[in-house]
Amino acid sequence: MKKISVSLIIFTLLSCYQSERNCTNFKTGEFYSEVTIDGVLYKSTFKRTDNKQIETYNGKSDSATVRWINDCEVVFKTINPKNMAEHKDIHLKILSTTDSSYTYEYSYVGETKKQKGIAFKKD
Repeated sequence: MKKISVSLIIFTLLSCYQSERNCTNFKTGEFYSEVTIDGVLYKSTFKRTDNKQIETYNGKSDSATVRWINDCEVVFKTINPKNMAEHKDIHLKILSTTDSSYTYEYSYVGETKKQKGIAFKKD
């Protein structure tokens, strides 16, 4: 009986825990991002304003419009798509935040396969 009640207490405490999400702190600014896909680490930098994001990866810049769905979810639409993949909008959801970073998941709109990453605020 003691094992059940101890397990129940631990479960109750863990189920009440929610990750901190102060998403509004990350709506604008300059950031550094890391994403690992199939064991390969990809790094980029980006600057986000209220309505645009400019990302630099491997010396190449790409611009997208920014549309916030709520405080923690945003949709990016590439401004000048160069191929079919860039025609697809990207949905990003902030999962948790710290004072200087956020963990997120993203995918093409309508697709179920999601990738995770972390972004660090530079300013």
